Amino acid sequence: MDKLNMIFAYVHARYFSPHSDDEGATAVEYSLLAALIAGICIVAVTAFGKQVASIFNTLTGKLVIT
Repeated sequence: MDKLNMIFAYVHARYFSPHSDDEGATAVEYSLLAALIAGICIVAVTAFGKQVASIFNTLTGKLVIT
């Protein structure tokens, strides 16, 4: 009977609690993740931009369009 009471208390707390809304936390987490990815992209372009441009310029110079 004790296990049944624990299961009932869990279900009641999980599904009928007024504080079970976690959608705001999810939006904050996604925005932090997007900001982190954007920051990494900015750092990568700043660090390797000239080298990548040089590689593309070399490749386009070697392409022959007939």
